[in-house]
Amino acid sequence: MDEKMEQPISDQRENMDQQQLQLHSPKRRRKGGIITMPFIIANEAFEKLASFGLVPNMILYLMREYHIEAAKGSNILFFWSAATNFMPSLGSFIADSYLGKYLAIGLGSIFSFMGMLLLWITTMVPQFRPPSCVQFSSSCKPASSSQMAILLSSFALMSIGAGGIRPCSLAFGADQFNRRDDPNKDRVLESFFGWYYASAAVSVILAFTGIVYIQDHLGWKVGFAVPAILMFLSAILFLLASPFYVKLKITGSLFTGLVQVIVVSFKNRKLSLPPRDSSGGWYHQKKGSELILPTDNLRCLNKACIIRNPDQDISPDGSALNPWSLCTIDQVEELKVLIRVMPLWSTGIIMSLIVSQNTFPILQANSMNRHIGSFEYPAGSFALFTVGSLFIWVFFYERAILPLASKIVGKPVRLGTKLRMGMGLFFSCMSMVTSGYVESIRRRKAVREGFINNPQGVLSMSAFWLVPQHCFTGLAEAMNAIGQTEFYYNEFPKSMSSIASSLFGLGMALASLLATVIISTIDNATSKGGKESWVSNNINKAHYDYYYWLLAIMCFVNLLYFFVCSWAYGPCKKQVVMDARNEPNGLKDEEEQDLITLGNKFVDEENGLKVNGLKENGLKVNGLKEEEGLPKSKDLNA
Repeated sequence: MDEKMEQPISDQRENMDQQQLQLHSPKRRRKGGIITMPFIIANEAFEKLASFGLVPNMILYLMREYHIEAAKGSNILFFWSAATNFMPSLGSFIADSYLGKYLAIGLGSIFSFMGMLLLWITTMVPQFRPPSCVQFSSSCKPASSSQMAILLSSFALMSIGAGGIRPCSLAFGADQFNRRDDPNKDRVLESFFGWYYASAAVSVILAFTGIVYIQDHLGWKVGFAVPAILMFLSAILFLLASPFYVKLKITGSLFTGLVQVIVVSFKNRKLSLPPRDSSGGWYHQKKGSELILPTDNLRCLNKACIIRNPDQDISPDGSALNPWSLCTIDQVEELKVLIRVMPLWSTGIIMSLIVSQNTFPILQANSMNRHIGSFEYPAGSFALFTVGSLFIWVFFYERAILPLASKIVGKPVRLGTKLRMGMGLFFSCMSMVTSGYVESIRRRKAVREGFINNPQGVLSMSAFWLVPQHCFTGLAEAMNAIGQTEFYYNEFPKSMSSIASSLFGLGMALASLLATVIISTIDNATSKGGKESWVSNNINKAHYDYYYWLLAIMCFVNLLYFFVCSWAYGPCKKQVVMDARNEPNGLKDEEEQDLITLGNKFVDEENGLKVNGLKENGLKVNGLKEEEGLPKSKDLNA
């Protein structure tokens, strides 16, 4: 993962090269390398194992120990999820601009441990919880303000900790293997990524099984103590290896550069734009950049890179004297690319909302027969079917589906990123349709079996009727989430890879906030006049099926919205390259590389590219031949 930078990455390439030479000089050869791998991977693995292990059963802890209603408890968890998904973006900015990745991970580990320790203390100190009572009885007292403050403080500390660890861990690990004089650098780095993701996957599986099982059978005291101990080990192991780490200097955040474009374009809003047919010289060009003119879309942003007075705006080395008064063409174009993908990004919010529906399914599973022979399957472990479906799809997609399809067609086949995103949205719709259907059956059975006033009663209906909806959710996440992330990395310039990794987390945060609005609105609207709320504590009187049907309708509307956004966006860059590659005359290797390089600029733009090095005889792209290269990337979309 690339370092986030205030200016686009090539602005500071020379500085980075000098840092690498200094860090890997003979005097410092012991820094970094494979010796750091176990400590970084252990830190991330233990953090995931601890934090993910707390999530599934937390709604039960809130309802049983704090006497919180199902709707309110769900909202608390959605707010916690929103904070946990938003903080990595903020943490990444702080790490790149002020702290550095090492301090961010170290402090994040400490904050996460403090949060889990505080949560465990709530199970040990009776005064930190309301008095015990029979659940759902009128004698139950609600938690006091101070008791809720302690509980919410533990959630806040864990979210802050996640904001330090999650955005920096993988990038910090990559820094340890970025030794320029190591011929095995790529192989070792690939091995690190493999072990990193494998350990993360194993951690999630163990969290949804082992930690949840401990909470169900040994109680909250032991069940919350184990994550706290794991987080303590995570922090200690990471800090122990401090002398061996490569710690790059702070270079600044790309987010700052994007904000600068907005600020400067607003300050220059009264400036007139140069004529469309004007040559270079009007705009501030980054040293070494191929962009000599900004593109014509969103022309108001072009005012951010207009040079008003060369003597006052430009330093002798060609850089801007004040980056808050003059931006480069590259900065402007990066913001335009980000704005262009936002409609497609917004279609993933509803899908993220569906994936985050993990509170009500646990209440459903808790009211159903979960036995497999003499073994009782934990209610909180049904999320394992979501994770399992995701892993199975990824494995078979890469190892079976694509090779078989390529063999049948006779050429390499791969599903496009937008197609996979759309398929994921469709499966999210199917997940909610299935959830509503299963819940309507479960509720009718509860009424027939006489549990209408006994929400703690266990039905004869098997809880494994819930498996299909979890599988659909796993497929939705496998296609849409992975496809969405790959789409950003393909469409963005390399310098924006850090933002690409943050967009999905921001979508999850907004989805959690949207979920709280939906649940609160439904609860208030359906409980008027003394009626039973759709999301009532009494799962047998409530109508969770209606809630799922409403989400299903939202999913289908969102799917139509995705079709519109996808059509408006046009073809992706990889699709353009594949179209050219499949032409009857094909492309030579050099020509294909030139096309990919050009495609990695701004595929949909009208002008602004200065293309060097293209073949004199031109490229044949979809039947179009250019004698002097391809000055307009729009031609590639023919």
